[in-house]
Amino acid sequence: MSVRYKAMVSSDWNGCLAPCGPFDFISFNLPKFEPDLNAIFRQYIGNQITLAQAVGQIRTLLPHPVNPEHVDAYLDEAFTTYTGVANLIEWCLSRNILFMINTTGMIGYFQRVFARGLLPRVPVIAAHPMVRFPESSSDPRVIFDLFETGDKAKSSAAVIQSMGIPADKIILIGDSGGDGPHFEWGSKTGAYLIGSMTKTTLADYCRKKNIMIDLRFGVNCTRDDTRDVRKEMQVNFMDLAATIEAVVDS
Repeated sequence: MSVRYKAMVSSDWNGCLAPCGPFDFISFNLPKFEPDLNAIFRQYIGNQITLAQAVGQIRTLLPHPVNPEHVDAYLDEAFTTYTGVANLIEWCLSRNILFMINTTGMIGYFQRVFARGLLPRVPVIAAHPMVRFPESSSDPRVIFDLFETGDKAKSSAAVIQSMGIPADKIILIGDSGGDGPHFEWGSKTGAYLIGSMTKTTLADYCRKKNIMIDLRFGVNCTRDDTRDVRKEMQVNFMDLAATIEAVVDS
């Protein structure tokens, strides 16, 4: 990359920057599988099964491959983010802060999001290749294949090493237990850890591993992870700008 980035934000997507799940575009097109997909999602974010096992179960459910038209139909009807997410991404990039989406969601989903201009194009994503479409000029410049939740840390580490970004200028954002290994890596490297709409699975993971979450942002979930999406949508992610700026300038 030609840009010299001075810091990096590496963030999960589903339930963290957007009030949706990684398989929503599948259940939108195949609604009869929604209960199964939701159950699979809960199992792997709770670290009860691996992501590879989750993907294997999903592959057995699908009667046909997902194509761009399936994703576009979902985006037309249901694409949304939490308030201020696009503004925060633009704010970071305007200040030479690399914004990376680092998620167990699908590469193809983000390819269509960026192709349609629904988000500012980020330089880097790490996502799962189960759904992936031919390369496009609208794709992020760097795409990492993510096969397990632990790969989030590997992808973040590869970016800061290649870009020469100091470890204390890293901000990680996550919401659930699937982000636990990412936070564990970040706590060892000196990253600033932000829990967004923090689920009990992430809080429990960090407590067991003696990981300190530096900031809990947004609406914390209850013990049974009951969510209030209406309250979540009232949270403005631009409120994180001051925190990110303080970390970068420290």
